[in-house]
Amino acid sequence: MKALVYTGPEAQSYREVADPSPAHGEALIRVAHTGICGSDMHAFLGHDARRPAPLILGHEVAGTVLSGSLEGKRVTVNPLVSCGKCEFCLSGRDNLCPERQIISMPPREGGFADYLAMPEDNLVVVPDHVSDAQAALAEPIACGWHAVRLAKRALTSDPERAKALVYGGGAIGLGAALSLKAQGIGNVRLVEPNEERARFLENACGVNVLTPQEADASGQYDLIVDGVGHAATRAAASARAKPGGVIVHIGLGSAEGGLDIRRMTLQEITFIGTYTYTAQDFRDTASAMFEGRLGALDWTETRPLSDGLKAFADLRAGQVAVPKILLTPDT
Repeated sequence: MKALVYTGPEAQSYREVADPSPAHGEALIRVAHTGICGSDMHAFLGHDARRPAPLILGHEVAGTVLSGSLEGKRVTVNPLVSCGKCEFCLSGRDNLCPERQIISMPPREGGFADYLAMPEDNLVVVPDHVSDAQAALAEPIACGWHAVRLAKRALTSDPERAKALVYGGGAIGLGAALSLKAQGIGNVRLVEPNEERARFLENACGVNVLTPQEADASGQYDLIVDGVGHAATRAAASARAKPGGVIVHIGLGSAEGGLDIRRMTLQEITFIGTYTYTAQDFRDTASAMFEGRLGALDWTETRPLSDGLKAFADLRAGQVAVPKILLTPDT
């Protein structure tokens, strides 16, 4: 099969590789679309030791099953594979499984390829009225869905009256904003400094977008989602959170700096770090998508897998207005 292989910092090769061999309980999937995630960009830039070259990246996948009990079905893929036996798996917190694996990280290759092998339990069947491009958004939106669920549990104010602010207009931040609304928090604003993307989010997605300067002047919020994860956004979140408010941190932009620990302590501000989602969150996200509760899901741009290197370069240069680029196999 053909695959886009990460070969070293800022280098990728579109080339022939061996087809995946499904293990017992796994299905072979013909990939339709795979989204480019921020974590793929970190790896591409050589900033993620967990993703050493050579490696096939990509974990936001939708496609058609070619083998097993779901043969012929279109599916969206939960890329997290857990053990199913530990205390976290047994308590429904399988995203914290110490044995968890994710495609695009050894030993599992990712979805920037013609085919992918995945456990059947990780597949959610897509209904006819949902396109493959829409289905590929389940993974990034599930991150926001899970984060909002955790944040609502920590809120002391009425969620229906809560004010929420989201930092970041990429797929993670937009997914969080859509999830906030779908889970009953209607007063949502999103911070995006890229003017072209901000216009797209307002015009195409119906999101109330602020510049960072406007956000700084907009008062305080009951719930803040940091979908960027840089020191600057953590500092802004620390300043904008109401006393007794909640900050939920999804972004993995950088590891250090930004949090105002003194203010958070004195004002009893809850900070929640969140990584991915549970299997149930993924299914709930897919259901909300299929029911139309997360909008039209038409905020993607599709490019051929063979042109993946340029897609990464355009994203890095800030030349992409849409929140998500999907790479599609050329075959």
